[in-house]
Amino acid sequence: MDKKDFFSNARNDLRGPLDGLRVVEATTTWAGPMAGCLLADFGATVIKVEHPEGEVARLLPPFLPDSELTLLHETVNRNKHNVTIELRKPEGRDLFLKLCETADIVLENFKPGTLSDWGVGYSDVVKVKPDVIYASVSGYGQFGPNSERACYDPIAQAFTGWLSVNGEPDGGPIKAPTFLGDDLAGMNAAMSILAALHHRTATGEGQQIDVALVDGIWASSNGNLTAGALDMPIPRLANQFAIAAPVNVYECSDGQIYGGVLLDAHWVALCELIGCDEVSHCLAPERIQRRDELNKIVVDWCAKRTTDEVVDSMVAIGLTVARVNSFSDAARHPNAKERDMLQMTELSDGATIPLTGPAAKFSRTPTRINNPAPTLGQNNTDVFKALGLTDTQIMELKKIGAI
Repeated sequence: MDKKDFFSNARNDLRGPLDGLRVVEATTTWAGPMAGCLLADFGATVIKVEHPEGEVARLLPPFLPDSELTLLHETVNRNKHNVTIELRKPEGRDLFLKLCETADIVLENFKPGTLSDWGVGYSDVVKVKPDVIYASVSGYGQFGPNSERACYDPIAQAFTGWLSVNGEPDGGPIKAPTFLGDDLAGMNAAMSILAALHHRTATGEGQQIDVALVDGIWASSNGNLTAGALDMPIPRLANQFAIAAPVNVYECSDGQIYGGVLLDAHWVALCELIGCDEVSHCLAPERIQRRDELNKIVVDWCAKRTTDEVVDSMVAIGLTVARVNSFSDAARHPNAKERDMLQMTELSDGATIPLTGPAAKFSRTPTRINNPAPTLGQNNTDVFKALGLTDTQIMELKKIGAI
């Protein structure tokens, strides 16, 4: 399909399919902010509430070139508004609750019990907004024996068992190079919020949502938690698969490719391509048993060819294969540009960079980066005046450190 055809009926008067939805987000770092980022990308008005001194994502490296802005903050807080409130002060608590009265959704990712101790937990917010959808993201969940423990992404990977199966077969466990548990929790929170919105539309009922990093990893581990409960072996296979062979990273004369076969028909086609008809009769179970032998055949064939030769010839016969790119390689591939996965965005310091764009494409209500990550407290005046506060009241709150 041509890109123009896909967007031929697009509207340009909305920020996205959730335009008009209002979210109050009290989050830090990545998991909670990612949920808010998805909702903001989809067009919701997301008002991020930060401590007056700012949250940790503004300080964590890497920093953008020649800038005091961080890659993490600019990526996960784009498309949002920003206000500063000191929730631990009574005046800040009251202001936050007043803000929640205007919200459809409240999103937080503090350690369970923290916001309740400050007087802005679910039981507090529901008093001022009875049909609120209050989404809580945490490491181990709002209940359970570990619920009061602090938890970050690699801790969740270790606790769930995910880390134990990642890495080379003869090596030790290795964490994911990205915030796997945080990203999954953010996506689960965003999807759960949309489900709760549907229920509220049908019944008028709000509710609290409890999303745990560890639950998200378990739910997205291809049944491994069940396998663990049944004491089934879960081998560490690195780049190979338990369900298919040969599949691996293969060295070519000028780089690496990742590819292989799952279907028997694809194996027959690959055997014809590389000239090993004597093993083309091997069905999937036998290929798995003989994976080392069959891998060696593919290794020897790839070593004599360039990555382009291998990829082009495998694609021509319908196999799934790709060059092993760096992120720099990937960022320069035409597919990233055509899919709008890098959008030139002017940041708050005036610099313009290619910022990672939304993943989902909507033909009628397109999503885009509408605004960069806001500066700390950038929207204080507009948001607080909309709540009915005067300039004098805002100055008084600032004077006492509530904002």
